[in-house]
Amino acid sequence: MNTTTAERYSRHLTLPQIGAAGQARLNQSRVLIVGLGGLGSPVALYLAGAGVGHLTFADFDTVEVSNLQRQIVHTTHRVGELKTHSARTQCRALNPDIHIDTIDHGLDEEDLARVVPHCTAVVECSDNFPTRFAVNEACMEHGVPLISGAAIRFDGQIMVIRPDKPGSPCYRCLYKDGDETIETCEQTGILGPVVGMVGCVQAIETLKVLTGIGDDLSGRLVLFDGLGLEWNEIKLVQSPDCPVCAARAGGT
Repeated sequence: MNTTTAERYSRHLTLPQIGAAGQARLNQSRVLIVGLGGLGSPVALYLAGAGVGHLTFADFDTVEVSNLQRQIVHTTHRVGELKTHSARTQCRALNPDIHIDTIDHGLDEEDLARVVPHCTAVVECSDNFPTRFAVNEACMEHGVPLISGAAIRFDGQIMVIRPDKPGSPCYRCLYKDGDETIETCEQTGILGPVVGMVGCVQAIETLKVLTGIGDDLSGRLVLFDGLGLEWNEIKLVQSPDCPVCAARAGGT
């Protein structure tokens, strides 16, 4: 590690839980971030700043003025630009030593089959169930840890799926049918810092998974209430009726 690199990551190197070995693991990691909106913004910035060596940004949308109240990786002069490209510009300005790829369309099964097996972790920051379910299934199939987050109005939630840990529940253990009503920020509103809080926790959990430190949120659903400023936790178990876990256990 040269002098410039050591200076950049000096606050990580000082932490005994991370140190040079942990920083090397971050530099060698590959992470897919699905969605570069309110959640993906802090995730992308903090993982780039932390020195995660290879990031892939996936989003089909473009930056709009209404995004800027909460999607802090984007700026006014990049309105109209693809979110993946806008985020890449900002993250490269923060840390030019990392590599960033982009997927500039909606993820499909071919994309997931091509990218996920090579990832150290995947961070799910989208706003719809079909994408969340598809990403969850791909991560379960290929044994890749998944850090999932969601937020609306003043509330948020985070969970970590660890297919590499026997008995770890997946996203479909919590949401089985796929017909749940999903509200959008456009319909109901969102307080900007709420997605920041959830995204920051996703970034923390991702860095823990990548370095192997601490206890991640596998088997736990953490709920954030921004109005009451309260954190609550629900224990999760693998569901015998889960369409993903049951198929995986059966080898199909």
